[in-house]
Amino acid sequence: MARVLVLTADLLFGSNVKGILIAAGHDAQLVGGEDALRGALIAGPADALVADLTTEELEQVQSVRELREEGLIGRAKVLGYYSHVEPGVRDLAEGDGFDMVVPRSRMAREGAELVNGLLGG
Repeated sequence: MARVLVLTADLLFGSNVKGILIAAGHDAQLVGGEDALRGALIAGPADALVADLTTEELEQVQSVRELREEGLIGRAKVLGYYSHVEPGVRDLAEGDGFDMVVPRSRMAREGAELVNGLLGG
């Protein structure tokens, strides 16, 4: 069982992602912002981080960058999902070290498989 943190302000879709991951046997936890993510990472290492990149401010990209620089993300794999109408977000996130960035629709369909693939399972 992998510990997966789901960084999102959209609690409805985030809850769906969490449910998909729990059904796949992961210990999934919703975190609503950088402070909550920081606290969750300090409490214990994560195996994977799933970040919602659909916000206009793209603060999740910045949060992941800063937490990675601080060493808090450690070896966790980072998966981001974005709105299909914002394809430039993918390039931005990949440039900031995300391991995988997919459209939100793919996350909804294949979320567990994507996380499992990143974790080598």
